[in-house]
Amino acid sequence: MSHIFHTVIIGAGAAGMLAAARIGQSGHRVALIDHAAKIGEKIRISGGGRCNFTNRHLDGHDGSAYYVSQQPRFVRHALAQFHAADFIALVEKHGIAYHEKHKGQLFCDGSAQEIITMLQNECGQGNVSWHTACTVGAVELVQTLPAPGSPRFKIHTGHGGFQAQNLIVATGGLAVPAIGASPFGYELAKQFGHSIVPPEAALVPLRFEHWAEHGYDQLSGITLPVRISTGSGKARVLFDEDLLFRHKGLSGPAILQISSYWHSGQTLAIDLLPGTDLTAALCEGKNSQKIQLNTALKSLCPPLPERLLDTWLARAESAPYAAHKWADIPNTVLAQLGQSLNQWTLLPSGSDGHKKAEATRGGVNVKEIDPKTMQSKLQPGLYFIGEVMDITGWLGGYNFQWAWSSAVCAAKAIFRDSV
Repeated sequence: MSHIFHTVIIGAGAAGMLAAARIGQSGHRVALIDHAAKIGEKIRISGGGRCNFTNRHLDGHDGSAYYVSQQPRFVRHALAQFHAADFIALVEKHGIAYHEKHKGQLFCDGSAQEIITMLQNECGQGNVSWHTACTVGAVELVQTLPAPGSPRFKIHTGHGGFQAQNLIVATGGLAVPAIGASPFGYELAKQFGHSIVPPEAALVPLRFEHWAEHGYDQLSGITLPVRISTGSGKARVLFDEDLLFRHKGLSGPAILQISSYWHSGQTLAIDLLPGTDLTAALCEGKNSQKIQLNTALKSLCPPLPERLLDTWLARAESAPYAAHKWADIPNTVLAQLGQSLNQWTLLPSGSDGHKKAEATRGGVNVKEIDPKTMQSKLQPGLYFIGEVMDITGWLGGYNFQWAWSSAVCAAKAIFRDSV
């Protein structure tokens, strides 16, 4: 025996829960299915447990610059329909205290659990039917539609069969498989003729060959503001963020941001002392100086930890000159040292992969989805929302806002079509 619903949503994450709440509150019968027993885990672990739930920069104007996709303009309509202020209003309605850290990033004062509870309560107001620890086996089309509005889809699950006029895929990407991420959404999309932009880890730490041989492993734990870039010409991407040295590579917001744009074989350029032309400072300031180079470097680079500068002097061409008088050192040597710190160029060997990623780059090709409704252009009644699509936001609440906006966009379209 099948349970009959107006809409079935597969995936009870951020996007799935908000879509279910909105459709349910509009008076339609909605089922929310998830293979995990504990829902909202990605919300729970985000933002250090406080959930960076949106970003004020998404203010209803064109937000496409904050997203990575083969078609970044796809996000424009949904983000204009439901932007940061709209979600903030929902948070305030539920009495959740929050604060802004920097660059528009908003976090709960308390726990990320407050956002999960808010979404559960919103679903409760819409009488959403929950089905957790429910594995979806197969999805098939109902071949004969005896009347308008009758079920289009049959969903076979461990909890029995479901039938629905609309099916929303909100299964997310491949990031953090430990909490249930899987390629199910991609496989379902392909079943209905959709193409998939190859999924890759995004917002992820990067690794480098011969890291320990260069002595960089000794810098583990150091964090500092940098300017980082990759690509060239019009394709060059640049961020001003904090860098974190790790025992086996680099992380921190600078690396997480650039990782969404980096492709295998590309180099990174990192300015460890943004705002200072170190070559000019070293060459122009050396006249009549009696101090040694190592002392001079530390005086010119006060933001940089001594541990880092000592490592740099030990590995650069300037190593033999570290204890020499600054004034006696050739400008070519000083220029090489300055450039090595202002434009540290290195080639990543790879990333930490989906296991450590915060998001997935790639997914269901948005060329095949209507940006005003989130409905498939290939199969009526089939919708995609959230991270399952080829849409990846910057670090800082942008991915959550895409989840909220795409969910509301789909819910509004379904409501309009049902009137």
